Amino acid sequence: MAERLVDEATARAEVKEVIGDGAYDTARLYEHLRNRGIDAVIKPRRNSVLETPSRARRYEVDLYRNLGHGKWAAIKGYGRRWSVETAYSTFKRVFGESVMARTLDNVVRELAAKVSLYNILVRI
Repeated sequence: MAERLVDEATARAEVKEVIGDGAYDTARLYEHLRNRGIDAVIKPRRNSVLETPSRARRYEVDLYRNLGHGKWAAIKGYGRRWSVETAYSTFKRVFGESVMARTLDNVVRELAAKVSLYNILVRI
């Protein structure tokens, strides 16, 4: 699913990097990103091994092991992930996790209105 999301995002905008937690730590995703010239900022899983078919993933696992989490996170900018998680969490706390609209067009309109309102609220 992550590869599809990346493809959809790159069709709409320039994507320079993808930030993800250990759930996205797969050789397939690393290669997908490398083939598209996108930097992977994906935290390797604790049990990650260097014997992986992806050269890009192997490099990141090795880097993570050698630097440790703190230095790796600082160099890669992994802490930025939390600001995105916080924004989504706050949005869902304020507006809930569902929409009232029934058609896709109206769902888009409803979410756009909520995002506009959210942006006004966070600027106050």
